[in-house]
Amino acid sequence: MPQPDRHSLRVALLSYRSKPHCGGQGVYVRHLSRELAALGHRVTVFSGQPYPDLDEGVTLEKIPSLDLYNDTAPFTTPPLSQWRDWIDALEVTTMWTAGFPEPLTFSLRMRRELRDRRDEFDVVHDNQTLGYGLLGVRDHGLPLVTTLHHPITVDRRIELEQARGWQRLTKRRWYSFVGMQGRVARRLRPVLVPSNSSADDIVREFGTSRSALDVVPLGVDTHSFHPHPDLERTPGRIVCVASADSPLKGIGTLLRAIAKLATERDVSLTIVSKPKPGGPTDQLVDELSLRDRVTFANGMDDTELGQLLAGAQVAVVPSFYEGFSLPAVEAMACGTPLVASRAGALPEVVGDDGDAGRLVPPGDPEELAMAIGALLDDPAERARMGAAAWQRVQERFTWRAVAEATAHRYTEAIGQVQARPVDRSAWL
Repeated sequence: MPQPDRHSLRVALLSYRSKPHCGGQGVYVRHLSRELAALGHRVTVFSGQPYPDLDEGVTLEKIPSLDLYNDTAPFTTPPLSQWRDWIDALEVTTMWTAGFPEPLTFSLRMRRELRDRRDEFDVVHDNQTLGYGLLGVRDHGLPLVTTLHHPITVDRRIELEQARGWQRLTKRRWYSFVGMQGRVARRLRPVLVPSNSSADDIVREFGTSRSALDVVPLGVDTHSFHPHPDLERTPGRIVCVASADSPLKGIGTLLRAIAKLATERDVSLTIVSKPKPGGPTDQLVDELSLRDRVTFANGMDDTELGQLLAGAQVAVVPSFYEGFSLPAVEAMACGTPLVASRAGALPEVVGDDGDAGRLVPPGDPEELAMAIGALLDDPAERARMGAAAWQRVQERFTWRAVAEATAHRYTEAIGQVQARPVDRSAWL
């Protein structure tokens, strides 16, 4: 393999799904690729549906799946005439048996895609796919760096705890891909993780060697997320950015806290998400008589989201677990007082001293309501906390720093494999 120019690496950045404004993966891919390009690297993003929004200077190569989990008609089997190969057949049959195939099938497609394009890239960076196909990429000549935001075993455990009856069986089957991710993670290095908390969880849940893990915190786009001194904050407005129907995100706890607050004061909650009609969150809004207090918003770009956060009096991250939490950092960047769960990496991100955010026990609506109410009642504390949060972001969480640290890991990975002989027969 030719020696790459350390100042201009050719990067293949992989993401099996990259929803632009929700879920974290699309956000990570967009901002990291933009800052890598700004550093002079040539970045090609390979993604399945949904595709990411990317900035100028970054190339997108679409690796289409059958898009079985699209928002319009999820779990719909496409006509046989649209099946292209055996990987598509594997995707459909896994869906038929209640599994989630995308990490595996995307990795197999990428193994095939890169087989004849090895000389086009200096390094491959996988964003939490952790499918078996990546072992072929790694083992046969291309340096591979992996980002693992947190072990999905945590999501699985929380969802299984809340599932009832036959749902437990289907949830267990849905998360069957997690075993593969653990086996692949144990064979890779370096693995970039966003927090020490996430690193500890990955070692415990996946059995990965701690020496293989390298902490590189995530960043925030301060062009979109920043204080707006000229924007008047709406009295009583609370904002939460989270996947509404995921038990992991604690939206039920937040809604119960809002119901308590609504008996005492005039409050409104905006949840940046799109809940399933008739789903658990939609039903709970009606059960708690909050339909006139709760608004769901989706489809906003980063500038609009930044303005929404900057116009709120309080932001909330009520999750039961976070490997990092971009919504927390985005709220902090907007100078918006934050109440978050003392769970996962949130104390590490927010700070455990109460300076830049209040931490409450996860799953406790009473404590959450008390913390939100105390901030709503104290303008001076909101102003102090917002300023401290903005300062913490400036010191710790910028995408340029993330890109610089990541590019350094690329160079190390390239150096480690250059002397390794390539077995091209393994790609056949």
